[in-house]
Formats: sequence, structure tokens, C-alpha cells
Amino acid sequence: MAEPNPEELLPAALDAARHGDLDRARALATEGLGRASDPVPFHAFLGMLAARDGEPALAATHLRAAHVAKPADVTIACNLIAVLMQTGDDEAALAVASEALAQADPSLRVARYRGFLAQKLGDFDGAIAAYEHILRQAPDDFETWNNLGNARAGLGDHAGAVEGLRQAMRLDPEAAPVRLNLATALIALDRPDEAQALLEQALHDFPQDPRAAFELYVLHKRAERQEPALAALEAAGSRDPASADYQLKLGIEYGLARRTEGAERAYRRAISLDPGLTDAYLGLAVQYEHTNREGEFAPLAALARDSGADPGAVALIEALDLRRAGSFEPALARMADVPETIEPERAEHIRATLLDRLGRTNEAYAAYAAANHLLEASPTDPLARAAALRDKLDGEIALLTPEWRDGWRAVEPVDARFDQGRPDPVFLVGFPRSGTTLLDTILMGHRRAVVLEEQPPLNLVDDMIGGMAALPDLDATAIAAARDRYFVEVAKVAEVGPDQLLIDKSPLFLYRLPLIRRLFPRARIILAMRHPCDVVLSCFMSNFRLNSAMSNFLRLEDAAAFYDRAFTHWIRAAELFAPDSRTIVYERLIEDVGAEVRPLFDWLGLEWDESVLDHTSTARARGLITTASYSQVTEPIYKRAAGRWERYRAHLDVVLPVLRPWVEHFGYPSL
Repeated sequence: MAEPNPEELLPAALDAARHGDLDRARALATEGLGRASDPVPFHAFLGMLAARDGEPALAATHLRAAHVAKPADVTIACNLIAVLMQTGDDEAALAVASEALAQADPSLRVARYRGFLAQKLGDFDGAIAAYEHILRQAPDDFETWNNLGNARAGLGDHAGAVEGLRQAMRLDPEAAPVRLNLATALIALDRPDEAQALLEQALHDFPQDPRAAFELYVLHKRAERQEPALAALEAAGSRDPASADYQLKLGIEYGLARRTEGAERAYRRAISLDPGLTDAYLGLAVQYEHTNREGEFAPLAALARDSGADPGAVALIEALDLRRAGSFEPALARMADVPETIEPERAEHIRATLLDRLGRTNEAYAAYAAANHLLEASPTDPLARAAALRDKLDGEIALLTPEWRDGWRAVEPVDARFDQGRPDPVFLVGFPRSGTTLLDTILMGHRRAVVLEEQPPLNLVDDMIGGMAALPDLDATAIAAARDRYFVEVAKVAEVGPDQLLIDKSPLFLYRLPLIRRLFPRARIILAMRHPCDVVLSCFMSNFRLNSAMSNFLRLEDAAAFYDRAFTHWIRAAELFAPDSRTIVYERLIEDVGAEVRPLFDWLGLEWDESVLDHTSTARARGLITTASYSQVTEPIYKRAAGRWERYRAHLDVVLPVLRPWVEHFGYPSL
């Protein structure tokens, strides 16, 4: 049989392909490569077949040969661009989608590829030029307006981005991604109110889409609006209940809001959706640690191991279990299996606590310092915020003069009996790590005591009135409004019965005495006292959440400076206002709890009840413990922390000049 004419091979190959005989089609086209005078159509056809068969590398080889021969052929170029993108060679694809070919292509396909690829590769100028070329010929192409807006944003032209995205939204109001992109551009332009309104409208317009809700969550988080942020995240989670990532973030946010049951439920849900989601196991471990559910560590570690979670996370959870059991050497050995990528700050802090308990003082100090150094790198700039708070206290201390006090507007104090049955609260203050958590746990054991543990009411009132500088000008109406606001906020977090005593515990109300005196002139104040060196060292060694106050504890020098300012503030204010206060000394408390607290209960008007001394049972019943003492208050009262600073004296030398006057002032033995 005579061989077919070369010119007949391509039609025959096309016919075979149409009838599904791809092997014959490929064989005919391959034969055509060797026999036809023009191999380009055969390369193009073979490239198409290879791409269809899932062989993009082979397809690229044929299509590149065809493109080299006919660089102006748009169809060949577009097919080559597509397979190069499929192989991940975006730079080569962009080279094929040249500016010259894009300009010459009336179909605009090459320009669309060029814009997309340039934007993906970070060449925003090239992407913008391609998109603008398209829009000159197709001005109503909403997708290109959207892409143009995003490319302008990538270049930092957020005003131009808003212009392009608004045009895209005008052309297609039903395109949800355009609204999200526009909201992002508005945020970048520092127009968060417009962004919020846009996202809230998108929530309404696209009730099944979780993305607007999530972006609203991010917006509120940036503005530190915790409650609306959580509400938006809950909306995102309800719209996409299969998202393990949303459930993980809900676990984190519920934890921040102290909603332990919600946090545990979200973490468990995340694990059920993605059993290998390591961070969910770690989040659960943190919840169990803060709620003293140490019995949950071993089952959680087993579940994580069986589910394929990161072995380093399993090791960390097992180390927590061993530490709670007092097996410090095995716990430290287990921590050796935790890589730096797993909870680096928390892991370093756990190592430090284990080294401390093992008496390896210098190693422990180095580990605490390393953990704090990691925290210093937070994008929230904790060291700057700490310094700003110290500067603020300096300004307030300067105000604390008899002349300032005597300039207060005279007002009649509210009669507690007629203040809607709301007598002035008791405030429990003292520098952090002075035994306030142990003391508030003992007080919680009394049926008539309601203890707020570091809750926001007083701070919210301080913000409401404008801070300490505003106190002199408050009139009776403003004071009554501030008191009302305080009790409204208290009611959100605790129920106080008519025969119960409200005790508002927050250590750093230590420098809120002028505010307390102005709003609650009959308030009694419990001052928790502990050796200044032990306090400052313990703060340095604690793993606090880094608000502006706690950020002072990342460095010993800052901790000592903060201690000095806080107590200078307290002493100056106490000299001016002579508060009705009682001091509880930590060292005496741990020696004889009953002897130290029984007079306190008499002073508070709380009948004595021996059961209050069982503070470990009270601690286990209280649920979430939000302070750095969460791991200690369920233990029997111990004395190991008293005088611990002596072991670390060499490391404390740098701050002893600051602390020595306070040691002597409070009657401790001279250093």
C-alpha cells in the first residue's frame, strides 16, 4: 500500500482524534513531523494531544517548537502559555505573553494572560499596563477592573485600587470577591469605617458566603474590638462549618474571651474536621492547663499521636503532663523533642520552669531570658508600649500633690445605703506575683464574697471619664454616671446578691487609687505585699499576655522600673487620700494562712468559716484561672518561692539599686 501524501496526514490525524482513536491520531501526526514540509501544524496538534492526556511537559516541547516557528500565532502562543503555567514555569509563560504580542492580539487573550502572570510574579507595573490595554478596548470588563484594582494595591496605589474596584463593583454588584478586595483597599487607605460598612452590607447581601464575615473579624481585631470580632468570626464559622481553620481561630478567640467551654468545643470541632491540625491540640492543652484539668493531658497526647499531629506537639503535651506530676527530669527530657517551630515562646518558658524546679539556676535564667526575648519581637512592639506606660505613670505621679488634690470639685459622697443597694466594692491590689491569686482564691471560698478576677469594669470607667487628669473636674452627676457604668459592667461578668460583698481584684489597680477614691470614697483596699526582689523576679519569670503593663516584665530593668513607678504612685496617692486599707504579707500568709487572713475577714465583715482555708478545692471549682498563677493555686500552699530571689541574686544585681529602697521601706531585711 502506498504511503499517504504528507498533506493528508494532518486531516487524517484530526479525523482519528474526532473519532476517539488518539493513538492513531498521535502516530499520524508524529509521522507528519518527519515528512511534511511544514512541521508547525503537527507540533501544535501533538502539543494539544499531550496537554489533553495530562503530559504538560511534552505538550510544552511541541508547542514551543511551533511558537518559535510562528511567534505571531496567538492560538499557539496561548496554548503554550497555558501548559507552561501548568508546569509551574510562570516566568517562561510571561515571556511568551510578551507585551508586543499582547498589543497585537485583537482577542485580548494574550493581554489577559500577561496581566495575570505579571501580577502573580510581582511585576505590578507590567500587570497594570496589560489591564489598562484591555480596558481601552473593553471598558465594561468588570473582571479586569477588579484585577487592575488589586494590581494597583500591590504597587501601593491604594487610591487607584479603590477607583478600579469601585468601577468593578458598579459593573457587577453581585461579585462578592470585588467587595472584599475593595474593603481591603479602603483599610489600606485608613478608611476603616467605609470598609466596615461595605463588609456589613456584604454580610447581608451574601448570606451564605463566609468571607465577608471573616474579613470583618480581621478588621475588628485590628481595632482591638474583641466582642464584635468574635461575633463576626462566629458568623464565618456558621456559614462554613466545615472549615477547620475557622474553628481553630474560634478556639483561640473564645480562649481570649475566657469562654472555656466554647474554646474547647471549637478546638474539638477543628480536630474532628482535620485530625492532623496540630495547633488545635496545642490550644486544647493551653485550655486544660489554665483550668487545672491536668488529667486531660495524657488522653490528649494519645489522641494527637494517633491522629498524626506533629510529634513535637505531642512531646510538648506529654511534658506538661510530666511537669504537673512532678517528674521534672523526664519532662525536661521530653522537651528536647519539641522543635523550635512548635510554640517557641511557650516551649522555652516550659523549659525554664523545669530548670528552675531542678535547681539549675543559671540555665533557668538563660531560658527565661530567651523566652522573653522571643516575645520582644512581637509586631505589637511590647517594649515601646511598656515604656509608654511608664511615661504615663511619671506624668500621673507628677500630678499627685496636695495642690492637685485640693483643687478637686467638692461633691457630696453618694450614700451607699441609697445607691440602689450597691455599697462601694472592696479592691484587692498589689504588684503582680504578690500572692493576689492565692488571696482571692481564699476569699472566693466564702459564700458571701464575689470576687472579680482582673475584669474590665474599672478600666472601662477610667476610659469613660478621660483618665486621672479628669478627676478634679468631675461633678456629682458625672460621678454617679461613672458609678452606674461600673456596676453595669460588673453585672455583665458576675452576679452580686444583696447580702454579698463585691471584691474587685486586679493587682495593678495599685495605681488607680485616685480613681477609686473619687468614685468610691468608702471603698476598702486590700494591699498584697511580697518581697520586692521576689516579685520582680517572679514577674520576669512569668508567661503573661503582653498588654502594656505585662510588657514591662520582658526585661528585668523594665520590671524594676515599673515596680518603682507603681509603688511611688501608690505611696503618693495613699499619703494624699489616706485609704481604708489592710496589708496582707505573702511571707506571713504562707507561714500561717489562718492567722493572716482571719483578721482580714473580720475587717471585711465576713463571718469566719474554716472552709475558706481549703483553697485548693476552691481553686479547682473556679474553672478558668486567668493569672500567671494558674498552675500553682491548686497546689497545697508551698514556701519554695519565698526568698527564691537569693538563688538568682547574681542576675538581679543590675536592678538591686532600684529595689533596695523599697525593700527597706516595706521592712524587709536590708540587701
